[in-house]
Amino acid sequence: MPSPIDDRSALSSVQVAARRTAALVNALSEDSTDPAEVAGVLRAYGEAEPLGLTAHDVAGMRVAAALLRDVFAAEDADGAAAALNRLLREHTGPLRLSSHGGGSPWHPHLDTDDDAPWDEWLLASSCTALTVLLWDRRRPPGGICASSGCRNVFLTQGGGQERRYCSRRCATRERVAAHRRSRAVGREDGASR
Repeated sequence: MPSPIDDRSALSSVQVAARRTAALVNALSEDSTDPAEVAGVLRAYGEAEPLGLTAHDVAGMRVAAALLRDVFAAEDADGAAAALNRLLREHTGPLRLSSHGGGSPWHPHLDTDDDAPWDEWLLASSCTALTVLLWDRRRPPGGICASSGCRNVFLTQGGGQERRYCSRRCATRERVAAHRRSRAVGREDGASR
């Protein structure tokens, strides 16, 4: 699989930003996440050094990630659009284009400037990507894992059956648990006869 930053086309950039959003929302869901872990996620999705993340930055990003979780929790496109519209209205600036002084291709920004705080950047860049995905696919851009022991968010990909789990691991764990429950009920029914 190619690196998340191999293709710089606009659609690929949106998809990379959306995958980065999901990865950051998941990483920041734990109170114990430290700046080094968050920096690792950012580097994996092409953010340039120096990152200079502090514990204060991560605390602000954790609040932003909690707000973004509402988009993933939406049950339908209308709910996702309402969540995105609220975030765009309350937490982002006007749309502008930036090339970061010629260091990257031109791309949209909704934060106040190229040196905006990390939490503002996370909300603005994530809202941009998730908005484009909703617009393009006409459905929520993602969901929250249905596994009882997992809170991870995930992105929906293409068409096909609706996705319910963040990973094959969670889906398998739930299938095995359901199978064990049905076998236990079957043994109880057989014993009560």
